[in-house]
Amino acid sequence: MSFYALNLFDLADNDLYRQYSRRSAQAVNKHGGRVIALGKLAGDAGGDAGVEPRSVMILVEWPSREAFDAFLEDPENEDLHPLREGGTENYLWWLYESLEDLRPIFRDRPDI
Repeated sequence: MSFYALNLFDLADNDLYRQYSRRSAQAVNKHGGRVIALGKLAGDAGGDAGVEPRSVMILVEWPSREAFDAFLEDPENEDLHPLREGGTENYLWWLYESLEDLRPIFRDRPDI
């Protein structure tokens, strides 16, 4: 079952994320991940996320949580992750499990 990593962030005032982006696609692909959406903030459609909007969004699909963890723990990426961390500000990284429908969520909430 697919696993998703939603990255929301602002770019820092340096060149580190550009360096990260030059290498990250290959590192992500090595572990079965693929970027399925990239975007920049286009406006606010309403609602209350409880956080200030970020200017950049990247959604990566992974074949499993284990594949995502392997990407994070790969020794070849030891110098890669600091480029992402130093090249961004206000970074949010949210992980999501794929579902076929909403029934598993409703089962976890018997009050609704």
